[in-house]
Amino acid sequence: MTSRRLTAVDAQMLLLSAATPNDQFLLYGFGAPVDAAAALAGVRDAATRCAELTVRVRDRGPWRYPVWELCDVGADQFVVHDTTTWAGALSTVAALAGDQVDAHLHPWRLHVFPDVDALPGSGTGSIAVLQISHALADGGRASALAARLFGRAAALEAVRPLPTHGFVYRSAAAARAHRRLVRDTDAGLVPAPAVSCPALRSNTAPAGAVHVRTIVRRRDELAGPTVTVAALSAIAAALSAHLRASGDDAERLGAEIPMAKPGVRRANNHFGNVGVGLYPQLPHRHRARAIAQDLLRRRRRVSHPAMATQDASFAAIPAALLRWGMGQFDPAQRSPTVAGNTVVSSVNRGRADLTFGRAPVVLTAGFPALSPMMALTHGVHGIGDTVAISVHAAESAIGDIDAYTERLVHELG
Repeated sequence: MTSRRLTAVDAQMLLLSAATPNDQFLLYGFGAPVDAAAALAGVRDAATRCAELTVRVRDRGPWRYPVWELCDVGADQFVVHDTTTWAGALSTVAALAGDQVDAHLHPWRLHVFPDVDALPGSGTGSIAVLQISHALADGGRASALAARLFGRAAALEAVRPLPTHGFVYRSAAAARAHRRLVRDTDAGLVPAPAVSCPALRSNTAPAGAVHVRTIVRRRDELAGPTVTVAALSAIAAALSAHLRASGDDAERLGAEIPMAKPGVRRANNHFGNVGVGLYPQLPHRHRARAIAQDLLRRRRRVSHPAMATQDASFAAIPAALLRWGMGQFDPAQRSPTVAGNTVVSSVNRGRADLTFGRAPVVLTAGFPALSPMMALTHGVHGIGDTVAISVHAAESAIGDIDAYTERLVHELG
C-alpha cells in the first residue's frame, strides 16, 4: 500500500479531535480468561497482515491534505490492565477517553483485561477494547477492523474516494441540487428535514464524574420491529422519566442517530447524523411505530441525489479552506436547540465467530463519545444473538447514572 491522501471528511474528523475527543471504544467480552502474551501475539500478527491497520497520519503542511503512510505495529499499541471485575473494567474504559490516540504515531490501541469476574453471559472471562481514531474508521468500519484482529477473515469494504478537484464547479452543482431538494420537499416528494428539539439537561457540557453502564439482552427479549427501534423506544421512556424528575420538559425528546450513507463507501467515515423523534408520550407500540417511521423518512431524505452532490462538493474542498473552517469551531458555543437530546449509535457486529486466544466472544459493546453539546450517549451493539445497550454519561447530564440505568432496565423488560 502506498501513501494515500485523507479524504476531506476523514481529515475533518482528525482536525475535530483536537477540539473535542472523538476516539471510538469497541469492547469485546470473551468467555474465558486468556494468557495475555499468547493472545496478543495472535492479535499483533493479524494486525500486521491487515493493510488498514498498519498506517499512521503524516501531515504535509497547511496547504495540503495529510496522508496515510505505512508503519509497523508497535508494542505500545497493546496495554494490559490488571482490573479483574466487569464493573472495574467499565470504569477503566470510561477514564480512557481522557487519553486519546495520536493518529500521527498510531491511530489505534488495544486494551486487554485478561481475567475478569462477573462478565455478563460468562461469569469469568476476558475483555479486549479497541480504541481507534475516528479518522481511520466510522462505527461500521471500526467493527470490521476489530473483527480482523479477532480472527474474522472477511475482506473489508473498499473505500472509493470521490474526485478531489473542481471545488467551484462542484459547489455550484451542489447549490443547484439543493434548490431541487427544496422543490421536491415542498412538493411532498421527499420527507422534510428533521425538526430540532429543545436542549435539555442531557445537552449540558460534560462535567463531573463520567461513567459507563451496559445492559445485556438476547435479541428475542427486545420488543420491536428491529433491535434499534426497540432500544430507542426503551430509551425514550427511561430518559423522559429521568429528565422530568430533574425538572425538564421532555415532551419533544429526540435522538441523534449516526446513519450509514447509501451507495459505495467514499471515505473511512461514510455516515451522517440524523435526528429522530422519540415520542415518549405515546404507548410503547405506537411509539415504536412512530420511531420506525422517522428512521424511514430520514433514510429517504439522505437518499436524495442532492446529498451525494453535496458530498462531492465537500470532497473537493481545498485543504487550507477546510483547516480554516475547522479552526472556527468553538466548543464553548451553546445552542438552545439540538438535533437530539442523546446520541444513539447502533451497530450489528455480525456473527459470534470471533476469538481472543482460544476464548470465544460472548458480547460486544460500544460507548459513543461525549461532546460539548452532548453529555449523554447510548450504544446498541449486537454480536450473534446477544445485544448490549450501553450508557455513557457525565454527571452533569444524568445525575445518578445507576438510577437512570435502572429505569432503562425496566423499560427493556
